[in-house]
Amino acid sequence: MQTFTELNMPVRLLMGPGPSEIPPRVLRAMATPLVGHLDPEFLTLMDEIKSLLQSVFRTKNEMTLAISATGSAGMEACFVNLLEPGDEVLIGVNGVFGGRMVDVAQRAGAKVHRVDAPWGKIIEPSQIAEALKKCKPKVVAVVHAETSTGVRQPLEEIGKLSHDAGALFLVDAVTSLGGIDVRVDDWRIDAIYSGTQKCLSCPPGLSPVSFSPSALEVIKNRKTKCQSWYLDVSMLGTYWGTERVYHHTAPITMLYALRESLRLVVEEGMENRFARHQGNHELLREGLESLGCKFLVDPQYRLPELNTVFVPPGVDEAQVRKRLLDEYSIEIGGGLGDLKGKIWRIGLMGASSTPNHVNALLGALSAIL
Repeated sequence: MQTFTELNMPVRLLMGPGPSEIPPRVLRAMATPLVGHLDPEFLTLMDEIKSLLQSVFRTKNEMTLAISATGSAGMEACFVNLLEPGDEVLIGVNGVFGGRMVDVAQRAGAKVHRVDAPWGKIIEPSQIAEALKKCKPKVVAVVHAETSTGVRQPLEEIGKLSHDAGALFLVDAVTSLGGIDVRVDDWRIDAIYSGTQKCLSCPPGLSPVSFSPSALEVIKNRKTKCQSWYLDVSMLGTYWGTERVYHHTAPITMLYALRESLRLVVEEGMENRFARHQGNHELLREGLESLGCKFLVDPQYRLPELNTVFVPPGVDEAQVRKRLLDEYSIEIGGGLGDLKGKIWRIGLMGASSTPNHVNALLGALSAIL
């Protein structure tokens, strides 16, 4: 009979595109004894999480909550709640996750109009403006922080163009929330989703989302039921709201973790947190350039939390990553799609964004290269 030993995973420096490292305080929170998902103390904790998420999203939206699934479920929740079969949607695609938006919207029965840009470049507002002359979408969607390319997409002008055209504005903030500024109310974002495992430094498994009053009005006036029972915001809202109507058994331990990770974000201060990510990015940039690595993205559009650099000529990128893992216990990511084998994706997210992480990676890369 096969026997199984006690779990003993290696300790890694997590510097890939996610997950990031988990602070000890978050791990301790996960050891808190369970209570029921309708226990009064747990309902109070849910209210605290909602308030903390509103602070981090910089919004007053009442429909702000954590979906009990990963960031991809947050993406699906935003699309399937806002779109009905036959609705038009305009989506900016400049990487893997813009492409995933297209797939999700099509599965919801929507008619998708794409605006494409080369991987490593932003979606220009002029492209959106031109596309809006040719279609009347219900929703305009873009990725704020494209994890496959390291591009930071400016949002304000596209948001204005969307609203001027009578469309809702939907944003993917999976890799941006907690690492760079996200201003839901100021930028008039109607639906936004994120993930816990990136700059929030919480284990993967929850998806923070927020819906504006305008988005909720659209959801309220649907002609058909939401495609997904589990992700139906009208029902999730009654569990997270004052009614406390049972919907599903919440992942209690994960919500303990999210509460503590959000407390850490708020304690550090949003501006301090953004400055930390930017400072460690600059330290990494200087070191990588000294090793002959060139960045994929133009400086003004680079994500400080997700750095993409071309593999130097003649270097086996997969072999370097293997040696980093085997010899130094450091994880970085490779390229996806068109960029597979061409770039490295180096994460400096949340608790993984420290000078020690940067210096450890640069020392290891220097020795290997």
